[in-house]
Amino acid sequence: MLTQLNIRNYAIVEELDLELDAGMTVVSGETGAGKSIMLDALGLTLGDRADMGSVRKGAERAEIIASFDIANIPSARKWLQLQDMDDDECILRRVITSEGRSRSYINGSPCPINKVKELGEYLIEIHGQHEHQRLLKKDHHRYLLDAYSGKADLANQTRQLFRNWNTLNKRLQQLSAQSEEQTARLQLLSYQAEELEQLALEEGEFEAMVIEQSTLANAGEILQSGQQIIQLTSEDETANCLSLLNQCQHLLENIKGTSPSITQTVEMLNSAHIQIEEAAQEISHYMDRVELNPGRQATVEARLSAIFDLARKHRIPAEQLSKFHQDIHTELESLNLSDQALEQLHQETEEARKSFLAGAAKLSKVRNKAAKALSVDVDKQLHSLGMEAAKLTVSLTPYATDHLSAHGLEEVEFLISTNAGQPPRPLNKVASGGELSRVSLAIQVITAQTSSTPTLIFDEVDVGIGGAIAEVVGKLLRQLGENNQILVVTHQPQVASQGHQHLFVSKQTVKNKTITRIDRLKIDQRVGEVARMLGGIDVTETSLDHAREMLGLADAKS
Repeated sequence: MLTQLNIRNYAIVEELDLELDAGMTVVSGETGAGKSIMLDALGLTLGDRADMGSVRKGAERAEIIASFDIANIPSARKWLQLQDMDDDECILRRVITSEGRSRSYINGSPCPINKVKELGEYLIEIHGQHEHQRLLKKDHHRYLLDAYSGKADLANQTRQLFRNWNTLNKRLQQLSAQSEEQTARLQLLSYQAEELEQLALEEGEFEAMVIEQSTLANAGEILQSGQQIIQLTSEDETANCLSLLNQCQHLLENIKGTSPSITQTVEMLNSAHIQIEEAAQEISHYMDRVELNPGRQATVEARLSAIFDLARKHRIPAEQLSKFHQDIHTELESLNLSDQALEQLHQETEEARKSFLAGAAKLSKVRNKAAKALSVDVDKQLHSLGMEAAKLTVSLTPYATDHLSAHGLEEVEFLISTNAGQPPRPLNKVASGGELSRVSLAIQVITAQTSSTPTLIFDEVDVGIGGAIAEVVGKLLRQLGENNQILVVTHQPQVASQGHQHLFVSKQTVKNKTITRIDRLKIDQRVGEVARMLGGIDVTETSLDHAREMLGLADAKS
């Protein structure tokens, strides 16, 4: 529960330290005194939006700290554990600068607003004075029903199952939209691959055939020139390179004396002799492989023609056909894998859909049961609030079978009949604002009884009622305070008299500055405040006696 609220330089509050107890705490004061400031400040620690106007004029920053006892709130303790935060205490802190910057802290650690809001849902539930306006929205009906059922976690699980399915389904639709293009691409690549496979071009074959074709086309010239080279190097009887070198070598032997130049010349001639012999042998071996073969030449040229034709068809150099074939093969494998992935995604999407429908079906059963119970409980409450003929109907209308919603399988709507024999109608068709206020209050009180949140705040929810009905409301809120911490901002003396403790909000002017203060009232002060609420500006002895009577009755029932 909320144990302490510390406010510094917020709005017209300069400094406020407030300790809060269990049970029902009443907050009252003159109109405009600033009763909502405490709740607004508390809302900031829970993640509400802030702006520079929140800072008291002349101050550099506003600071609000809310401390909670979470010994009996396992959900909050678990949340803190998951965030690796100290779970022995829970202190929310909000700092807002005069420039409009804002920071939130949980147990001293900076935290983003969304995390603060997550934790806040386990700590406090606020029922505002405009709750009946929210009650006109169907989405809020669904939220209230799920909260009343005690299975709000099932509704959260259903939403998560829907999100899982929706994510997969969107991906499936995207891939399916691409499938036609992929199919056309797959057909093209398959045709191209078939052509290349029929060609059966081997690695390096094109280069080898270009060389072979050139050799076959010039075989006559090659053989003639080769024979001449052999003759000139070694076989001519009159003169050839080798015989001439032999003569040179003999002449060098006749030169008397030795010198480095002669020795070097001898070595060079010997080397030339060896190289010419090897060259003659090499050209001879080459010529053994060259033949005049018109048939083979035609075959090679036909093969090259097929290669060039296919290369021109794909607008690439012939030497790149092998790589092009490999690229097509790789892309075909990728597209085949895409088809497999699409089929796998389809199966996963269908499984996610079945999981969602199964979870939503469980939620529907819970809602149907809770809808009947909620109708009965709210009807009883409405009768106690003076609407004896009123009857609430919680309508569950199934969505179309092809419509999947994160909210489940049905639309939830509260319908009300305020007079006997009158058919139930939507709440926004209720003619009387006072009737709508009482319907709203009855629903809030009933749903609050099943709330797992330990602290409930009711901000002027008793607007539009008075007299005996207000007394009933006060008693209802006091009953809630037996098991929950209840904070009630009210203008009704019948409600205020039922509180376990009473806080009074006042506005004062000190040194030309307006400040708001909150005081805890003692019993005699409570009598005076309840009398003021009863009698207005002039507090009479009669109103004081009435106030004592009301507080005495309340205390007698403590």
